[in-house]
Amino acid sequence: MTEAELREEVVKAIKTVYDPEIPVDVYELGLIYDLKIFPVNNVYVLMTLTSPSCPSAGTIPAEIEQRIREVEGVSDVSVELTFDPPYTTEMMSEEAKLELGFM
Repeated sequence: MTEAELREEVVKAIKTVYDPEIPVDVYELGLIYDLKIFPVNNVYVLMTLTSPSCPSAGTIPAEIEQRIREVEGVSDVSVELTFDPPYTTEMMSEEAKLELGFM
């Protein structure tokens, strides 16, 4: 599997994770700031949450890590949580904005 194909599979896996309070996946919400694939298929994700006091703070990153680990070919996964820059609704995809009525 090429790096591009693996990246596509990782994004698909991330898109199966939803914020329990919002009916949109975390990728379309814009919570994923960075996604890197290093040699030997080690995946690094830099992400945020909709708010530092998000009740799902403990579960969403763990769920993302678990879903990525299930992707065939992935060796290791590192999910880092940041609140810099702070999340805003401007980070949502057009699809998410439409879904949530921001457009």
